[in-house]
Amino acid sequence: MGWSPAMAGKQWPFPGDITEADMKYLCLIYSDEKRMNTMDPDELQALGDECEVYCQQLMDSGVCLAVQALESVSTATTVRIRNGKMTLTDGPFAETKEQLGGFYLIEASDLNEALRIASGIPPARIGSVEVRPLLDS
Repeated sequence: MGWSPAMAGKQWPFPGDITEADMKYLCLIYSDEKRMNTMDPDELQALGDECEVYCQQLMDSGVCLAVQALESVSTATTVRIRNGKMTLTDGPFAETKEQLGGFYLIEASDLNEALRIASGIPPARIGSVEVRPLLDS
């Protein structure tokens, strides 16, 4: 049973939502770290609390397989191999306005359901969530 318009606005879990035919999707959470660092601490805490509640709802329903926040982009190291030689660069691969801050690994019956689930991820309101299907193994 996938998402239907009758489910709009309802909370997880939806009984019987997950089936063997469901696909896995990675929801990549992007946000502007500089903006996050200047947010009011109470506002930032409220956003974190919302994330925990939504994540728990998804986990309890079996829709979410994994979720994890990432350390600051300032802790990143980029690895490149060119002509058999490794080059390391501190920081992200490219300068961008939004940085990868975490992910949700979810199961959904189709892309539309995955997008609906992703639209509930609280950081989507201040950044973006990229939804990508995993390759079948």
